[in-house]
Amino acid sequence: MNNATVVETGSMGRVAYARIAPNEDLVLGVEKLCIAEGFKNAFVRGALGSLVDACLGTLDGKYVQIKGPAVEIVSLAGEVRSKDDGSLNASLTGVVADPEGNVYGGPFVAGANPICMTFEVTLEEWLPTAQ
Repeated sequence: MNNATVVETGSMGRVAYARIAPNEDLVLGVEKLCIAEGFKNAFVRGALGSLVDACLGTLDGKYVQIKGPAVEIVSLAGEVRSKDDGSLNASLTGVVADPEGNVYGGPFVAGANPICMTFEVTLEEWLPTAQ
């Protein structure tokens, strides 16, 4: 476990309310929205929707597949950061419930969480102070 603490200064920027279309991946969809809005860094402030199936990472580096249809997202948090090469990386963590009501939590695996019908998300731009 990494015990380093990083404190970053900056300010909040614009807010975007957007929709991710059916069968589009949750993580990649959030990155795509940030690119479309010109956000280099952003926080996920809220979301509502469901996934066809869900795939969450585990502490041992593996993942768990949650079968749908219609895996509900109970909560979603995370951030999007620009990398040195200018591309974006979304790190999203949340809690989901399968059709039987079983609840799971963890980081969403990029490319493995297709949106079911629609998904609405609120993103807030983060403008770090240059150091």
